[in-house]
Amino acid sequence: TGVLSEFYGSNVDRFWGGKYVRSFEDSWAEYFGVDNVISVNSATSGLIAAVGALGIGPADEVIVTPYTMSATATAILFYNAIPVFVDIEESYYCLNPRKVEEAITPYTKAIIVVHLFGQPADMDAIMEIAQKYNLSVIEDASQAAGAMYKNKFAGTTGDIGVFSLNCHKSIQTGEGGMCVTQTSELAKRLALIRNHAEAVIDSGMNVEDASNMIGYNFRLTELQAAIGRIQLEKLEEINRSRQNYVDYINRMLGQVDGIHVPAVRDECTHVYYNYNIQVDEEVLGLPRDLLVRVLQAEGIPVWSGYVKPLYLYPLYSQGGVYGKVGCPFSCTYYKGLKQKYAKGLCPVTESVNDKIICMQDLRGILKEDDLKDVGVAYYKVVENKEKILNWAKLNTNNKQESNIVHQ
Repeated sequence: TGVLSEFYGSNVDRFWGGKYVRSFEDSWAEYFGVDNVISVNSATSGLIAAVGALGIGPADEVIVTPYTMSATATAILFYNAIPVFVDIEESYYCLNPRKVEEAITPYTKAIIVVHLFGQPADMDAIMEIAQKYNLSVIEDASQAAGAMYKNKFAGTTGDIGVFSLNCHKSIQTGEGGMCVTQTSELAKRLALIRNHAEAVIDSGMNVEDASNMIGYNFRLTELQAAIGRIQLEKLEEINRSRQNYVDYINRMLGQVDGIHVPAVRDECTHVYYNYNIQVDEEVLGLPRDLLVRVLQAEGIPVWSGYVKPLYLYPLYSQGGVYGKVGCPFSCTYYKGLKQKYAKGLCPVTESVNDKIICMQDLRGILKEDDLKDVGVAYYKVVENKEKILNWAKLNTNNKQESNIVHQ
């Protein structure tokens, strides 16, 4: 058509975007069984819009996992609220509901749940806690498009769900994201934050609460939407392929002592954004990082750990985000306990990250020989671990001698 975007900021029909944006949103709503979909230009934008739409602001606390991409937590900081990091489940990598309840204070306003690696979190337990304490729930389903929690799609149970269409995801538009909600008022607030919020300031698009109506340009283009609509038709097939790949690899690696293949929560499906194993170094007889080095030398695309727990990054550990005054952590409106962002805060997260090996490249069409290469490499390493350990020891000694000579 030659039309690449049709958004207007004012309260007119084109406030909601052009033909392809609306068509994509309608298709997403139908596929996921939700009433309202607001497209955005990234899941990061979607998370920022979700926190803002829920009216979260200074002096509020939001419970969140430390084991996730940085944007999940920084979305909280955009509104001068306080991230409260809570530990994860060792087998499933998602928020531990028991730890969530222990972390609730009079200042807690919301929980951000992450369906990490494509594994749904324990939403029944999370929602029960949220209802008990009157908390909002945001689901970060960036890595879990199409994963099922019992009879519902991950991302469709909480107040707002956020999905990613980034180039690494199962389906993609290069960059992009989708926000879903069953509440029309939240959908309106999401749309206003997405599109400058001029309409509520200038043109009378009424909202029940005008807080956080500072808009951005989080708008998806017509071109991305046109691509996304076709990509959505492929989601089920792509996820099924990944699940088949993982089943094949699990059958091989599940026989190796000291390697724990991914667990899948009961009554759920996993869509494997990443394929991750945990290594018991004592049983395997090799350090995790040495195993990774040798697998990489064998051509297997793996790396040690996923991300460092977020609270260890200077943004949190050094205690200030905005300017030099320490906001939001030193905000005069915040009356809660000062958060201690330091090693030891979430011991399960730290332990898991020391054991995990990640492999992301399950995209595209893989042949049986490609999958077999993964298993063969692991078996080759295990069969030759004594040689590898001797090599590593010799290499370490040579480096020490070289350092002494240099000094």
